[in-house]
Amino acid sequence: MAIRIFVDQGHNPSGFNAGAEGFGLREQDITYNVGSYLADILSSDYRFEVRTSRTEPEQILGTTTNESLRARVQAADSWPADYFISIHVNSNTNPAINGTEAYVYEAYTEAYYLGDSIVNEIVRRVATKNNQVRINPALYVLRKTNMPAVLMELGYISNESDAIKLRDDQYQFAYGIYVGLLNYLGLPQL
Repeated sequence: MAIRIFVDQGHNPSGFNAGAEGFGLREQDITYNVGSYLADILSSDYRFEVRTSRTEPEQILGTTTNESLRARVQAADSWPADYFISIHVNSNTNPAINGTEAYVYEAYTEAYYLGDSIVNEIVRRVATKNNQVRINPALYVLRKTNMPAVLMELGYISNESDAIKLRDDQYQFAYGIYVGLLNYLGLPQL
């Protein structure tokens, strides 16, 4: 039976729950593209089934930020997905801060080890800084999902070096998530 992966492209394209911006880039565009690439990669691997939170770039989920987050979690829970991967890019007032990290609900869980595997593969493939796995039980999509959930922060849109990678290496970020998932599951690349 195929492993079900729910790919959440973080944020809405505009209005409430829109993402961070920097260097002429918008988080919600990057997350949509990376999530779409990841869905295509997973769809071409018979071992996986995949669904995405946003099927069109301009799709808006919910009518408030909380409703938007709830819609993503409900879609994953009602399927039901085996794993939930939420894709985001980070931002910081300090432009020197950079790197890739994963957020999970608690340490030393399935989600924690999955996040670690994905971070390591993105760093290997895209050469971002390894900020490892961080615990944040306050994040809605980590708190409310019924399956192991990882929130990936691919890089910092506020850091020029990361922003260039977020603009130019979107497919590699997606492929890094895929290979990180394979490594975690102990599956060979096809």
